[in-house]
Amino acid sequence: MLLGIDIGGSTIHLGLVKGTEIVKKTSHPSFNKGASLEETISYLKTLISDILTPEVTSIGIGVPSLVDAKKGIVYDACNIPSWKEVHLKEEIEAAFGVPVEVNNDANCYTLGAFARLGGEYSSITCVTLGTGTGMGIVLDGHLYEGAHCGAGEIGSLAYRGVDFESFCSKKFFTDHGVSPREVSDGVEMGNPAAKALMDEFGTHLGELMAVVMYTYDPDCIVLGGGIANCFPYFEPAMRKTLGERYIYPRFLDSVKIVPMPEDDTPLLGASLL
Repeated sequence: MLLGIDIGGSTIHLGLVKGTEIVKKTSHPSFNKGASLEETISYLKTLISDILTPEVTSIGIGVPSLVDAKKGIVYDACNIPSWKEVHLKEEIEAAFGVPVEVNNDANCYTLGAFARLGGEYSSITCVTLGTGTGMGIVLDGHLYEGAHCGAGEIGSLAYRGVDFESFCSKKFFTDHGVSPREVSDGVEMGNPAAKALMDEFGTHLGELMAVVMYTYDPDCIVLGGGIANCFPYFEPAMRKTLGERYIYPRFLDSVKIVPMPEDDTPLLGASLL
């Protein structure tokens, strides 16, 4: 039995995993923004104690941050102000006496997606579309992390005077005063303004997908995060732009683009670290 933990800015998910099946899952509010490091670690240990069983042989933790994956040290975690340098592996191993692995949340999402695809593809990228824009990479069946566990941070690439994250995440919608759900509901009801906004989002995402194709040439691109629920609404504009920006169109027919918005996916991936 494995324990996977996905630490997000608003929610912490924990799940007991057997094989690739999550047999028990709990979800809790994430850390208070004003909490000290000691308070956050104490809270995390309490959540683990509530779900841990004697059958658990390892714990995997995904965090929104750059990570020294070998030492399990978290640096400057997004949306967790007190996490500047956290020796998380050491803390949790000392508390519970089982091996602990720590990695970036987008990498965990990618491992979970790779497992759910059942090995059908040897090389995949997983672009996470949520509060921010992240990406993880599996090349030839192995997670590629880079030297500092930061490979694939394409949301930070310069785009239109800012970065891709400003146009390919929840921020794009909040800057227009709406949520992704409100826009998708509007598209369903035939609202032309909602459709135009979703098309604009798809156009920006198509630009990002072209970057993914040029840099990694994967067999499959998984779209994760909550905005992936809107896939049917932004897919046409995304594919149109991708087809215009990627100069090898014959290869696009063989690249699978799969929406996988389920929040269990990064949880599964964390358990498989």
